[in-house]
Amino acid sequence: MSGYQIKAYAKVNLGLDVLRRLPNGYHQVKMVMQSVGLGDELTLERAQSGIFLTTDVPGLSTGEDNLIYRAAKLMQDKYGPFGLRVHLRKNIPIAAGMAGGSTDAAAVMKGINHLWHLGLPLSQLMEDGVSIGADVPYCILGGTALAEGIGEELTPLPPLPFCHILIAKPDISVSTRYVYEHLDARGIEEHPDIDGMVQAIRAESLGGVLERMGNVLETVTVPAHPVIAKIKDRMRELGAANSLMSGSGPTIFGIFQDEDTARAALEELGQEALASQLHLTTPVYTADRRDSH
Repeated sequence: MSGYQIKAYAKVNLGLDVLRRLPNGYHQVKMVMQSVGLGDELTLERAQSGIFLTTDVPGLSTGEDNLIYRAAKLMQDKYGPFGLRVHLRKNIPIAAGMAGGSTDAAAVMKGINHLWHLGLPLSQLMEDGVSIGADVPYCILGGTALAEGIGEELTPLPPLPFCHILIAKPDISVSTRYVYEHLDARGIEEHPDIDGMVQAIRAESLGGVLERMGNVLETVTVPAHPVIAKIKDRMRELGAANSLMSGSGPTIFGIFQDEDTARAALEELGQEALASQLHLTTPVYTADRRDSH
């Protein structure tokens, strides 16, 4: 399938705090987000009409409930008419707390903007994308960012100092809705120091970031799935400077300052079979942020 190809990068949460539950049922959050090199690959091609989605993942819905389809339909309704064919090659673990669906939707919106020469600034795509999902605006922006509100209020940050990131997804699925519904926002005893983490990133201090990593959603997901804590502990034993669950889980990532140590940890975790999917990657710094504000 020839056409316009675009990569949709996964994200991890270096810090995730929930401040309160809002009257509309959403939660007010404060997070530091980071794009990583693991990504899905999408090929977009013009069509006469309609939206056609194919994928290499058996059983993955390609209908109107897929965020790719919803993003294409949003763009079609607002900026069309046009037809689109999309093929998704999936590399990001599904339902893993890495914004896999949101980043695919973001990539499709950017791809349509390119294919049809719409000339929309990233800020417009981000404004449109929030109706698809709270993570979509960040996935359009990419890189390192502070996310507030329900995740849509974004402040770009300087790049995270270079490091190696080991990603491990155990063979379980976690519902984001379940985690947030069971989170006692008022009963959280320990909040991560997000402001301090932002200062550390601005000061180019990887150590300052590492010592402030925290995710309040672990208070729900870890008791339900103890393997998450096992993998976190094992990563630290194998040399990770710190490890954390990303998003609502169940994916865990460990940050390593030395590549050889990270590769040895990847091999060891692979033999121990605690996780069904393992990836070694690095932060992504190349997000195109022109006209983002």
